[in-house]
Parts: sequence; C-alpha cells; structure tokens
Amino acid sequence: MSKLTVNAYHKISRINPNIYGHFSEHLGRCIYNGIYVGEKSSIPNTNGIRNDVVKALKDLNIPVLRWPGGCFADEYHWKDGIGDKSNRKRIINSNWGGVIEDNSFGTHEFMELCRQLGCEPYINGNVGSGTVQEMQEWIEYITMDGESPMASSRILNGRQAPWGLKYFAVGNENWGCGGNMTAERYAEEFRRYQTYVRNYSENKIYKIACGANSSDYHWTDVLMREAGQYMDGLSLHQYFWSQKTASDFTADEWYTLLKDALFMDELIQIHKGIMRRYDPGFKVGLIVDEWGAWHKVEPETNPGFLFQQNTLRDAVLAASVLNIFNKHSDRVQMANIAQIVNVLQSVILTEGERMALTPTYYVFEMYKTHQGAALLESYVETTKIGEENAIPNLNESASLSADGVMTITLTNMSLDKAYEIDADILGYQVNKAKAEILTGGMADHNTFDDPSRVSASGFNDIKMYDTGFMFEIPPRSVLKISLN
Repeated sequence: MSKLTVNAYHKISRINPNIYGHFSEHLGRCIYNGIYVGEKSSIPNTNGIRNDVVKALKDLNIPVLRWPGGCFADEYHWKDGIGDKSNRKRIINSNWGGVIEDNSFGTHEFMELCRQLGCEPYINGNVGSGTVQEMQEWIEYITMDGESPMASSRILNGRQAPWGLKYFAVGNENWGCGGNMTAERYAEEFRRYQTYVRNYSENKIYKIACGANSSDYHWTDVLMREAGQYMDGLSLHQYFWSQKTASDFTADEWYTLLKDALFMDELIQIHKGIMRRYDPGFKVGLIVDEWGAWHKVEPETNPGFLFQQNTLRDAVLAASVLNIFNKHSDRVQMANIAQIVNVLQSVILTEGERMALTPTYYVFEMYKTHQGAALLESYVETTKIGEENAIPNLNESASLSADGVMTITLTNMSLDKAYEIDADILGYQVNKAKAEILTGGMADHNTFDDPSRVSASGFNDIKMYDTGFMFEIPPRSVLKISLN
C-alpha cells in the first residue's frame, strides 16, 4: 500500500489559473474550420466563431489564449488582418503547409473570440521579420483610449473602445524560426523592442521575453542577466516527441513517452535555479507557453497541418505535467498546451459540423478546480515501473480553494497494475469525498463516430476514516478527488 500525505497546514503558493492556458496558431485547421468558420457558414456560429467549440472551451474555464503563433507570429504583419475582409492581403503560410492565408481572422476576430470565451488574450509580437514601429503601433491600436493614428484606425474598423491586453510576448522561438539568433543577440533585441511595448491609458502589459528551447540553460542565463529587469515573464518550450502516430505504440513506448514528460520537473527545477540567481524575489514568471506531445501526423493528412489523434496515453501525460506545473507554481505563472483545436495535443477535434472532445480535454475539465487555489504540500510513495525507462508509478498534486474545497489529482502510469492508496490528510476536516476518473485501454481515443470512448466518469471506491481515506487507483488512469 502506498501512502499519500496532504498537509493543509502548509500552503506553498497560489496556482495561477493561467497554468491551464491554451495556444492557437494559424496552423492547419486550428483557426480556420477549427475555431473560425465565418459568418456565412452553415455551422452554427456567433460572429463567425463556432458555437460548439466556444461552449466546450468555456466549460474548461479557459483562462488565457495565446495567438497568432508560434512560428507564424514572426511572419505575421498585423495590419494585413484588419479592415474590410475583401481587401485583406492574401499571403502564403510558408511555415505550415504552404497554404493561402486570407487574413480573415485577425486582431478584431481574435479579441472577439476571447470575449466569447471570457478569457485573457495573450498576443505574440513579430520580432523575426517585423519592426519596432510595427509592434508599437499594434499595442497602440489595441489599447489606446484617446486620439492617435492607430486608435483612429481601430475606430474606422468598427471598434470604438480599446480592448484590454495584459499579456504580450516580444517574439517567439527567436533561437529558431524567429530569426536563428544567439541568446546575446536576442537579449539586445528584446531590450530594444520592449521599450516600445507601452502602457496606454489604464492598460498595463505583462511583457514576456522569448525563453529557452528545452534544456538550453545558457539562453536562460543570458536573458536573465542581460534583460531580466525589463521583463515580467520568460517563456520555455518543451515537446515530448514520438516517431509514430498517436495511437500506434508498444508498452515500452508508453513508458518512454511518459518518461520524457516527467523530465519537465527536472527542466523547470534547473531553469528556476538560474532565474533565482538573478531574480530571488520571483518577480519574473516562467511561462511554458508551448508544451505537449508531438506525434507523427495521421495518415493521409497534410504533414504541415500537424493533425494527430489523442489517446489515453496523452491524457495521462497531460495530467502528470499539470501536476508538475502545480508543484512549481511559485515560478510557473502560465502554461499553454499546444494546440487548442485540430493541431498536436489538442483538446478538441473538428470535421465539418462534427466535433469530438479528446481525452486531454477531460483532464483539463477535471483539473480546473486547481485554478487559483493554494498549492498544498503533498507527497505520495512511489515505486519504479517500466523496464529500461524506469519511471515512478504515481504522480500527484493537491490544492485548497478559497471556498474550502480540497482537490487531489493523481495519475497511475502503470499499464497493468492497480495500487492501494492510504491518504492521510493533515490540518483539514474531511466530511465527504467525491471523485471522478479517466481510464481505458492504453491507445483508446475518441472519434467523430465514437466520441465518448474515453471520458471522465464517477469513482465511488473510497473508504473514509477519521483522518483520511483509502482507495485503489486502477492502471492507466487519472483520478481527481474533491474533499469538503
């Protein structure tokens, strides 16, 4: 039997709701057909945005949405996406499939999407092929309340009042598709560009610098040393790669991918250590604004569209990584899974009028009660599983909401073993417990013809006692327990 201990006496940090953020790029069918179908579409929509997708995302309490990229951001010129749609510039999306981008989804449409979702917009500016003036004018266009050239342009385009914009990134992957810069060069560029990301009227922007690719610790060191005083957040990108399609894997490959995902803990620890040297007061947040499983695309789909299925393995991966983010919420202030619809580890798939929720969707739905809650000290006893790719069998996090509800989330990464858990709860009177579970076959996934094969369901196998409770967690599962 494994011991799970949760100490409600020790509240460590606040879990920023933005850890449960999402990412939308002009890539494949993420924006077009996935989110935006246009006002004239037969698919039910509001101002061109799919009603079914909006409802599903609102049910997740989605806190923040990143746009327009990704690599697309550093070739995106925002003025191409405003004004009369019939006059908007048509361009080639050279990063993703070489398809025509008609710019019918631009700044106004993105801000309308965020309005419908009730989430904060997070906009990624163009450093790679853009100019300081272009970035400064975009901020002015969005946030200026008063008389100015860009405010006047916005009004002519149908928006009288400015929008609120809290999160803005100065470039994306500038070590790669955003310009192939050195850390030293980008630090200089960031210092220059961010100067003109100004706060107009009552709007105050949280400035995010392009951070490291995975374990490029030199990049973090240089950025914090040379530009840390000018930023509010520093990004980090980390993908978990496989060479096969999402549903084609062996038992060994189940453990291999999960081992890669659990590396996120060590990765964050080291980046945090570097950041602490320059920022001991934790002023600069770590923003993991691209993360997730990256599989081979599905057969007979455009390789540049990055369309992949999403199985129970991906759900267990997502749950484990979110537990890690929770446990590092002293420094991790935002995370954005890649990507929201039809691309990489998406939470929603669409095909014409049809929509399916992925196993990863249900993880975000189960975990949403962590948003804004206090991270609690917690620990679970583990054993090593897998052969060459030894990983712990269990992974957990726990939080306490302002209204007194304790949430415990736990993953069992074993393919074939259930584990008995004895949970000891300190500093909290447990009156009742409610639980739900996500489980199934290791490669189970949802399709448009079978959209509910993998979904969360009630879990009743909990035995209460004075200071805690006992239960058995099945193999290949994500479990959420709510206590009050």
